[in-house]
Amino acid sequence: MADIIRRASWRHLRSAPTSHIRHHRRGRLVHDGTGLSFWFRSLSAALSEVPVNDRELAMSFHARTADFQDVSVQSTVTYRISEPDAAATRLDFSIDPDTGAWRGAPLDQIATLLTETAQQHALDVLARTPLAAALVDGVAAVRDRIAAGLGAEPRLPATGIEVVAVRVVAIRPEPEVERALRTPAREQIQQEADRATYERRAVAVERERAIAENELGSKIELARQEERLVDQRGTNARREAEESAAADSVRAEAEAVRKVRLARAEAEAAREVGEARAAAQSAWLRVHGEVDAATLHALAATRAAENLPRIESLTLSPDVLTGLLAKLGGGTPS
Repeated sequence: MADIIRRASWRHLRSAPTSHIRHHRRGRLVHDGTGLSFWFRSLSAALSEVPVNDRELAMSFHARTADFQDVSVQSTVTYRISEPDAAATRLDFSIDPDTGAWRGAPLDQIATLLTETAQQHALDVLARTPLAAALVDGVAAVRDRIAAGLGAEPRLPATGIEVVAVRVVAIRPEPEVERALRTPAREQIQQEADRATYERRAVAVERERAIAENELGSKIELARQEERLVDQRGTNARREAEESAAADSVRAEAEAVRKVRLARAEAEAAREVGEARAAAQSAWLRVHGEVDAATLHALAATRAAENLPRIESLTLSPDVLTGLLAKLGGGTPS
């Protein structure tokens, strides 16, 4: 929108570089160009402002495919007004000399023209295309057909409109149909996921089996080692018992030999002691045999006195004393 400044009965207009201004005064073209700035009188001026920059027009419409399925088409058309003089003569681009606003809605008219033309060509393509093909290849087909149809539309050049680009964003079916179409793919993906899960479980089971086999092998090997250990312990115990028995036998033999030697020594000592005692007894008897009877009696009395209990007092009668003295003297009593 152009900037207009009021000064009494005069007005000053300043346009943007992307706006084409046409100024008529009393039916005669006074100013014509883009980015203009000038003074004018509002009562005698007829002003038009035509934008010449590229503009984006978003479109969204419904169509029906060859198999009677409703789809929505989302597209964008980029256009510009390449001939502002022709556009100003065909459409109402006049502006208010006091505010600079458009008196009408020329851009809405252009949008309606482009939308209806593009929709007509898109419907023509989709009406001959099944839903599956429209969802797969419909974007490119619809884009090419809309671009060709807008390029061949005679009203656009006559209005000074040039189509720069056409883009089809998406072609979508109804939500229920879209969910139904997604179901096979989802089922296939789910099957792939289930198969991957089963394979993962199978691998896990195989690994668990391998682990169990390894553990069982380890236990078997451990049992074998324990069996060998028990055998070795039995062998060691048996060998230890044999060695202990052999040692006990050696000790018993040594003890027996020692006892035999001791017994022999004791017997030899007893024999020698007996012989000595016998010799002493023989000598004793031989001495006693050579001594007279009185001496023997005295010795007997002495021995008897040694073995008798202690006598505090002894009373001897004359008869006993006389007889005893007689015996000691070798005579007979009178």
